[in-house]
Amino acid sequence: MPNTKRRPRPLAAAGALGLTAALLSGCAGAGAVAAGDGGTTLVVAIVSNPQMEDAISLQEDFKQEHPNIDVQFVSLPENEARAKITTSVATGGGEFDAVMVSNYETRQWAEYDWLTNLQPYIEKTGYDDEDFLPPIREALSHQGDMYSVPFYGESSFLVYRKDLFEQAGLEMPADPTWAEVADLAAELDDPESGTAGICLRGLPGWGEVMAPFNSILHTFGGRWYDQQWNAELTSPEFREAAEFYVNLVQEHGQPGAATSGFGNCLTHYSQGRAAMWYDATAMVSTVEDPDSSKVVGQNGYAPAPVAETDYGGWLYTWSLGIPASSEHKDAAWKFVSWMTDKEYTELVAEEYGWERVPPGARASTFENPEYQEVASAYADVMRESIADADPQHPTNRPTPYSGINFLAIPEFQDLGTRVSQQLSAAIAGRITVEEALQQSQQYAQSVGDSYKEDQ
Repeated sequence: MPNTKRRPRPLAAAGALGLTAALLSGCAGAGAVAAGDGGTTLVVAIVSNPQMEDAISLQEDFKQEHPNIDVQFVSLPENEARAKITTSVATGGGEFDAVMVSNYETRQWAEYDWLTNLQPYIEKTGYDDEDFLPPIREALSHQGDMYSVPFYGESSFLVYRKDLFEQAGLEMPADPTWAEVADLAAELDDPESGTAGICLRGLPGWGEVMAPFNSILHTFGGRWYDQQWNAELTSPEFREAAEFYVNLVQEHGQPGAATSGFGNCLTHYSQGRAAMWYDATAMVSTVEDPDSSKVVGQNGYAPAPVAETDYGGWLYTWSLGIPASSEHKDAAWKFVSWMTDKEYTELVAEEYGWERVPPGARASTFENPEYQEVASAYADVMRESIADADPQHPTNRPTPYSGINFLAIPEFQDLGTRVSQQLSAAIAGRITVEEALQQSQQYAQSVGDSYKEDQ
């Protein structure tokens, strides 16, 4: 197992982002406050995406169950949300009573005592944490206790237009390689009709372009560091992966790829403007939603493509945690447990259909016959992809870090963002891949040197 154990440096982790409390000046409130009726108002920070918007729209259900608790949301794009949440939680600012985090933050922040241990609440209230898929539960646990609970879980896979494949006389391999995907993208790319061969993220951000790129890097046999923390961003494997990614998206990707994040690709694909899309399995809640997508029922799903490894997908989960600085933890738990419980899944299904339920977290969702009926095209490949992900061994060579779509080290928020800016600039054609990697190597080595000092 990779060894990332070192002395905690929480303030350095926050400081590396170059963030200040000024980022929080636009927040909707300053933590839980007394509501006008003598109740409590919780301020909850979430990432803007369709599943979270559904949760906001369903607040009346929570209000009926908890009339003395009001919920005020701070909903922001991913990069902005991460910055605000990290700064607030790291400094103990108390601006938020519940925050949307991931498996990247949860374990680190639990070790720093920034998050509330949720296990006592789970055991006291009978909340069913054993229903979570084991990889998801483990990813959000520290020393066996859960410090955040998943709203949805995901790996990554390749969605493709079966109708376009049939028209072109093409067939998706059961277990595609990236070389095969590149060939298919070339065949299906049709600028005249406005259909890109493939959609891939290019937007800067350690959680944006770096997510798909890192999974591709690792299946190409690349790694960020050797076991002595020597940076390898100019290695042949890293260079091959970067050149492949940049060339593929430049030649057969969507217009404006350098500014395309998850949401942009979601729109491109669901509106019929791409023949394939490699990204998070959580995409299905929109891709297969008749109210949001023009390609419902026309899609096939294949496991994450591979190169040198047997598996190419990642493991990720958006979850909810309670900052240790919250003064209203009991009320916050009532909201967090409501938004992540099995009954919430049923509520979404009742209001919006099973296509819209938050996927990939609970076994009971996969086993529900109604979900199986609408999710037959993707449920099995999604569950298998989550089960097969091995963040402890991201590539076919040993690494000193864990994580597939990210590096589970505090510095990656800053490092990943810096490298993503270089990669995005290469996608935009402003610099060469070689220039991007040379600069990125310097960023990475400065982080690696700090780990060498701790050895």
